Amino acid sequence: MISTKDFRTGLKIEIDGKPFEIVEFQHFKPGKGGAMVRTKLRQMKTGQVLDKTFRSGEKVKKPDMVFTEMQYIYKDGTDFVFMDLETYEQMNVAGENVGEKGGYIKEGDTVKVNLYNGELIGVELPANVTLKVAQTDPGVQGDRVSNATKPATLETGLQVNVPLFINEDDLIKVDTRSGEYLGRE
Repeated sequence: MISTKDFRTGLKIEIDGKPFEIVEFQHFKPGKGGAMVRTKLRQMKTGQVLDKTFRSGEKVKKPDMVFTEMQYIYKDGTDFVFMDLETYEQMNVAGENVGEKGGYIKEGDTVKVNLYNGELIGVELPANVTLKVAQTDPGVQGDRVSNATKPATLETGLQVNVPLFINEDDLIKVDTRSGEYLGRE
């Protein structure tokens, strides 16, 4: 069991049999009564965000979660297929469970996955990834406005705004948290 005094951003808890991640929390003391903890929680299966207030000292369950490394093999329709590196067992995962993070992983990448009761509910990515530019308009000579950007489609299908000097087949670094261009490789 986890007490409200142990709450921190990113902590995983279980409420009513569903896994949640704490997005924000704040301890406060109303004028009357005991201290409270106001939280913003994101349900890990659906992505739904809700606000919940707990009494200070209240305890919640710790979810039955396992973090393991898996290799992304290929995409099967809208499903992503991952392989356990120890047992070589393959697991089909619905695209909505991977979410927008699917645009940052390419075939053969090893990622840390979050399993809840044997079901994959999340993918942990590194802070940045290197991807190849599959399609972008060429930069026009003389079009050198400072901080001007153009859209580029990467090898995974992800769309990112890049500087005008980036061409097709360039390797670029992309921030996985914000989706922003970080630099050339």
